[in-house]
Amino acid sequence: MNNDSLRIRSSEPQQSTSGGPDIGPHIPATRVNYLRSLSKIVHLSDEAKAELESVSKQYAFRVSDYYLGLVDWGDPDDPIRQLILPRVEELHEWGSLDASNELSVTVAKGVQHKYKDTALLLCNKACGAYCRYCFRKRLFMNENDEVMHDVTEGIRYITAHPEINNVLLTGGDPLLIRANRLADLFSSLSAIPHVRVIRLGSKMPAFNPWCILDNSELQAAFRTFSGGARRIYLMAHFDHPRELTEPALESIACCLANGLICVNQCPVIRGINDDPGVLAALFETLSYIGCPQYYVFQCRPTAGNEPYCLPIVRTWQVFSEAMRRGSGLARRARLVLSHETGKVEVMSVDARQIYLRYHEAKDPADTGRLLICHRDDQAVWLDDLRPVDG
Repeated sequence: MNNDSLRIRSSEPQQSTSGGPDIGPHIPATRVNYLRSLSKIVHLSDEAKAELESVSKQYAFRVSDYYLGLVDWGDPDDPIRQLILPRVEELHEWGSLDASNELSVTVAKGVQHKYKDTALLLCNKACGAYCRYCFRKRLFMNENDEVMHDVTEGIRYITAHPEINNVLLTGGDPLLIRANRLADLFSSLSAIPHVRVIRLGSKMPAFNPWCILDNSELQAAFRTFSGGARRIYLMAHFDHPRELTEPALESIACCLANGLICVNQCPVIRGINDDPGVLAALFETLSYIGCPQYYVFQCRPTAGNEPYCLPIVRTWQVFSEAMRRGSGLARRARLVLSHETGKVEVMSVDARQIYLRYHEAKDPADTGRLLICHRDDQAVWLDDLRPVDG
């Protein structure tokens, strides 16, 4: 194909009625509709809609009717409800829109290169729904123009940097890009000799599994470009076991059958999965379906995230207790902070100190460096911690 101009167009998921390829869906085709206004949610009172409208104007709201169907509307603390519906506390003055200073590692529009081996392409500005705790909610604001729909410059940058062997497609959700355009992007990246892994950061298996199950063209692209020593990884994003419905499980099975390698990553979020039993159940089920947990993240102190963010010590307690349960295959995750300076793993917490290590670092010299900080049960981010002298 001609790489001189490679533009990526977003779309609603394409719904096919053709029955798919030989390896494909088992769940009947379903059309999923999207809601962009709280006024469409019949389960909310008029008073609640009016109260939350100002929040949705500040931080975008969008959800599928399928995902809304997972909510237990009789429970005001329902975790799926907490994940997707705005809360007035989001308007508190707290945090930064770019909590990890991604601007500092932006090497071209829509291209980030923080770690030597991995480049990130912001190639879409839409998601199937907007998680309330999203750390890139700035992308969905009208004035933001970080996303690069024409990825030509990104392809050129990656081609010119042979140290890059992994490329993460994100945004926004890459599985909302039209299948033929996504296949073009796979082709362009696969033509670069040193790129061996393409990662798809996506929550579509949770928000709308039929965007995979009913999309034979997408499945064909997976089969074409993921195999042998070059692979596409699905970096799935399940936050709670209730998201692992039969269609969601089938979408993961479909990805695996079509050549993808699947892993999961998610943050620990107050009111959603900040319970060791919930987190352990998530890890176990993911290990059964071939989509094991990869990273668990500390919620970033992003603007609007105050009601969702736990202190580091509490996150560690939830994570470490969850990791005591289940088989070894369900206990391979790392708890990390995606800090401006690198991916900082929380190794342990005792009565006096917090022990951390740079799993990856913006400055390669920091990789593996141990950090020992005074325990602070209120600290939510690395910047809040005080190092132990000497």
